[in-house]
Amino acid sequence: MHKLTQEILEQTITKRANATHKGDYGRILIIGGTEQYGGAVIMNALAAVNSGSGLVTVATHPSNFTALHSHLPEAMVTDYTQDLTAFITKADVVLIGSGLGEQLAILTATLNSVRSDQILILDGSALTLLAEHQLDLPDARIVLTPHEMEWQRLSQIEIAEQTPAKNLAALATFKPSPILVLKKYQTEIYTADQVFQLTIGGPYQATGGMGDTLAGIIAGFSGQFRTSLEQAVLAAVYVHSAIADDLARERYVVLPTQISAEIPKLMHDYANKKLTNL
Repeated sequence: MHKLTQEILEQTITKRANATHKGDYGRILIIGGTEQYGGAVIMNALAAVNSGSGLVTVATHPSNFTALHSHLPEAMVTDYTQDLTAFITKADVVLIGSGLGEQLAILTATLNSVRSDQILILDGSALTLLAEHQLDLPDARIVLTPHEMEWQRLSQIEIAEQTPAKNLAALATFKPSPILVLKKYQTEIYTADQVFQLTIGGPYQATGGMGDTLAGIIAGFSGQFRTSLEQAVLAAVYVHSAIADDLARERYVVLPTQISAEIPKLMHDYANKKLTNL
């Protein structure tokens, strides 16, 4: 098992070229947020925008529009009950599941619409629905972000038995082969043949919306750092907890929105540090 270190940020976060525009930094479509769980997609979007996404659209329940615009005027919104095919077609990255609840029809329509060249991040309720209804994964570049219970539902491996060897074996049965971000104390990231472990972060992150924020960072990084999806996911996971560690020096609890607010500064520092070291 490989230990994830800050070296992944030095490898991933680069200074932006001058002759670029918002279309170069990822078109992200976020799908989720019922009337009860609108905060989930707001935190997805805050994280994605602050991670540098060029264009972020949130497909959610209309009751969330005002709150989303209030928190994040940079994001666009649309009703998730309408046909989302045109929105999915335009996206580089589709993140679905945070606060999605029991909206099975929305999930199945999305799974049927993504292309093989698109990145599909499945989070939260989407993972539960996948397991409950035994849905097949589409032909796309897939990232799964379950916590241990969600992974138990997907893999049929009891939490106490979720060893790296068993997790890799279970992951090998998924087609196409996804990247797995198994959220836990010392989160583990599984690729086709490697396992990485996060050794930073702590209990100050144990609050609602932390996973929604991580999913948004993964979307933001994977949409703009396109050399390697694996590398982008690893960097996103590290950023999430590195900022939390820093904030926890003066806080008993670190809120997800506080992490999102600090992402641009961290990215600036690493991009410029990289230039200094050249």
